Amino acid sequence: MTDTAVPPVALVSGAGRGIGRAVAVALSEAGHSVALTARNATELKETAAACPGPTLVVPGDITDREFVDELFERVEAELGTVSVLVANAGAGTSARLAKTTDEQWQQMLDLNLTAPFRCLRRALPGMTGRGHGRVVVIASVAAKVGEPYIAAYTASKHGVLGLVRSAAAEVAGTGVTVNAVCPGYVDTPMTDETVAGIVASTGRTESEARAALEAKQPIGRLIRPEEVAATVLLCVTTPAITGQAINVDGGAVQS
Repeated sequence: MTDTAVPPVALVSGAGRGIGRAVAVALSEAGHSVALTARNATELKETAAACPGPTLVVPGDITDREFVDELFERVEAELGTVSVLVANAGAGTSARLAKTTDEQWQQMLDLNLTAPFRCLRRALPGMTGRGHGRVVVIASVAAKVGEPYIAAYTASKHGVLGLVRSAAAEVAGTGVTVNAVCPGYVDTPMTDETVAGIVASTGRTESEARAALEAKQPIGRLIRPEEVAATVLLCVTTPAITGQAINVDGGAVQS
């Protein structure tokens, strides 16, 4: 059981902007003390200012093996044991498979797969020992389907979904749940970068490129970060949901 005398502690990676910021604010509003990590300290401070409850800002590189241990140690020392982990940090890259470099491939695996693995490895023993915990990995609909020109990104997201499913099976019955949330194209800075890439490679205007991404969702618009955050809260508050990959994509991938 959790200690009700103090607020539960949530750790959110990639918390400086976009989905991570929306998740951090939602968890803070729900009564959690929230530890925020990302590379950009200025953005993290802006997220902290938007949170109504206690926060801890810990800038760093989540792909650094030593930083993951340092991060958890600091959170445990200053806020308490992590009871909610939201592994949100991620990035994308686009190239034809034949032109995808080893560096691009490794970057996607390091950030989108290995970093969540290390965070789960560090968080799960404490959660299972207390008999309560929630892990939510922000994956992507690319964890379920393949699209051209994003082979490295898609492979990393398929991999992290496998990690989620295995972890959920391993800790089932301990009071710990592990789920993935799989957004479509979300109205975030990451999508802005995708739009810029489309403009640069195709000659389309920015509005044309954005409209093409909006059309990938049957609802005809980009997903809002707050909609992803609401799904994360569903996973955090519902103990019967585990081992799932919940789409937030406006109906693009039916499952």
